Amino acid sequence: MSGPLSHIKVLDLSRVLAAPWAAQNLADLGAEVIKVERPGKGDDSRAYAPPFLKDAQGRDTRESAYFCAANRGKRSITVNLTKPAGQQIVRELATRCDVLLENYKVGDLDRYGLGYDDLKTLNPGLIYCSVTGFGQTGPDKDRPGYDFMAQGMGGLMSITGERDDLPGGGPQRVGVPIIDLTAGMYATIAICAALANRAVTGKGQWIDVALLDSCVAFLANQAMNYFATGESPRPLGNAHPNIVPYQTFRTSDGNIILACGNDNLFNKFCEVAGCAQLAKDSRFATNAERVRNRDEITRLLKEIFAKRTTRDWVKLLDGAGVANGPINTIEQVFEEPQVQARGLKIELPHASAGKVPLVASPMRFSATPLRHEVPPPTLGQHTDEILRGVLKKSDAEIARLQEDGVV
Repeated sequence: MSGPLSHIKVLDLSRVLAAPWAAQNLADLGAEVIKVERPGKGDDSRAYAPPFLKDAQGRDTRESAYFCAANRGKRSITVNLTKPAGQQIVRELATRCDVLLENYKVGDLDRYGLGYDDLKTLNPGLIYCSVTGFGQTGPDKDRPGYDFMAQGMGGLMSITGERDDLPGGGPQRVGVPIIDLTAGMYATIAICAALANRAVTGKGQWIDVALLDSCVAFLANQAMNYFATGESPRPLGNAHPNIVPYQTFRTSDGNIILACGNDNLFNKFCEVAGCAQLAKDSRFATNAERVRNRDEITRLLKEIFAKRTTRDWVKLLDGAGVANGPINTIEQVFEEPQVQARGLKIELPHASAGKVPLVASPMRFSATPLRHEVPPPTLGQHTDEILRGVLKKSDAEIARLQEDGVV
């Protein structure tokens, strides 16, 4: 095994995206991850389709693309948690693991004797991470939660999208389930921190991560803008609330992003774009003044950008060291030379599709490089392997578990 967490074992009792994303991060980092799924149905996201993976003949398999996005690097075992024998299997696995991830509703696993207080007596060093919509405390703790809800309740949708007074205005969610992913990243960081603490103290602990908390934390500068002014920020489309110009502009044949993160970059832009007078204008000489005069500087820059093609602007601005970029489709992303050079698209063999294309982890390590070797599993693909190899069950015991509907 490779990766900085190759000595860690993880039990993944989660489904859909936030917690599975965290478990996939740990798998990318080298951890051995066992994913526990419901017999017959598995992770809910196995049904989030189409699209499905296709086999070598171009026919749909039963594997959803959505599931594959968050479950590489894992082995799948099916276990019926409603049966005492299934609960016992999870207990046995938990005693052999360093980390347990779950995203059941608050208190659900306690009913099966699989809550943190139950398992820490069996494994005092266990890092137990619960990911829920609203956390383990508070008046909303028992409510179900999804990314869409968190984006709305957490304020993100109120600052996303076109201005309310322009066509297409109104609240918008982000184009990917960003709060699921953010909560998954916070869970990953918390787990790694707890593992570091355990290395010193020898003790495990319970981690409580919530989608709503993650969204509120994710507001970052926009929350501070509110704290500083007492006024709720409003959506600005592709413009930035604190930096101007930092937005998209229409060119003669498309669109381009201009990102002048400081006055020096704005000066460079004006020089190469043939509008040096703007940098000397007191209304636009500093970022603070450009923010105050946002509408006027935007109007002037729109006229300038409309005179050249996107490709011409990219070449011109790259030559001057001014941050810019095209707006790619997802297809164009994977045609970008930089994306290809970084190896961000990978392929792994797959049990039913033959092979599966995936996006590689962006984490790079000099001493413990990451290796993507285990594809997203089919449902229960490794049940016998885990029962036999990890839990040392005999063939007769496995047969009995199968007959009883436990696995």
